[in-house]
Amino acid sequence: MWSEAALVAGACFLAGFCSGMAGFAFVLVAASMLLHVVSPVLTAPVLVLGSLISQGMSLPMLWKHIEWPRMRFFLAVAVAGIPVGILVLAKGPAALIVAGVGALLVLYSGYMLARIALRMAPPEVGGSRAADGAVGFASGILGGIGGFVGALPAMWADIQGWPKDRARAFMQPFIVFMQAITAAGLGLAGFFTVEALVLTALATPALVLGTWLGLRAYRVLPAQGFRVVLLGLLLVSGISLLI
Repeated sequence: MWSEAALVAGACFLAGFCSGMAGFAFVLVAASMLLHVVSPVLTAPVLVLGSLISQGMSLPMLWKHIEWPRMRFFLAVAVAGIPVGILVLAKGPAALIVAGVGALLVLYSGYMLARIALRMAPPEVGGSRAADGAVGFASGILGGIGGFVGALPAMWADIQGWPKDRARAFMQPFIVFMQAITAAGLGLAGFFTVEALVLTALATPALVLGTWLGLRAYRVLPAQGFRVVLLGLLLVSGISLLI
């Protein structure tokens, strides 16, 4: 129990730092370390609760930047995609879809990082309601498959060249709402056992510290530095989905 608690705390500290700095990737960073050594039955509720705590810490500072009409539409189509993801998880090629998304993230982030290294301007891509709907629905499917709700919105914000506050105000409320839905589902399914709640409680101080340090780093990051961090985490997220 204590060795598991130390491992979960360490993973939550690092995931909290990444989440605080970039606004997403808590679940992907922590899961990449924990799923190989801790039971998924324990990992799932800890990661969902940890993500809610980490994202909730920085949500108030972004509240005034949230574009609510766009957010409501994005959430609606994402929620519609969750049952599709669950169905794919139960009966379809879930692993193939996750691997495809991982490959997309690796190719996209690698290409964009190469453009930055070569001092090339980012491509100009305009958004639309139809594109928002497609990205939101796909994010809901990935949420139903495995809770991977943050990567596609992060890529979508980056490809449109949004400033860092606008990008975070798009990603984080979406992740919080989606993880709240996931948490409710896990609770109804009986995943919040005493052991899972104790592990979460023991990891919370490290998680809060990591998130706080990540938020401090975010405040001093220039726009280009934030973009490099975002793309780096997208690359790591893509690799984790391929492994």
